[in-house]
Amino acid sequence: MSGPENVVNLSKARKTRDRAAEKARADANAVKHGRTKAQRLLETAQADQARKTLDQARFETE
Repeated sequence: MSGPENVVNLSKARKTRDRAAEKARADANAVKHGRTKAQRLLETAQADQARKTLDQARFETE
């Protein structure tokens, strides 16, 4: 017979398996559809910089 060192909590094992499957699915979707957080932040920073540059060059007419 096997000893107590081989006892597995089936609920924890199922949850761990499900988390791994969800992470794999999320990673596949990120590759398929998304951009990295760094890419999103870079794009936002570039858009803000362009907006500031255009606002500085704007003529104020009354």
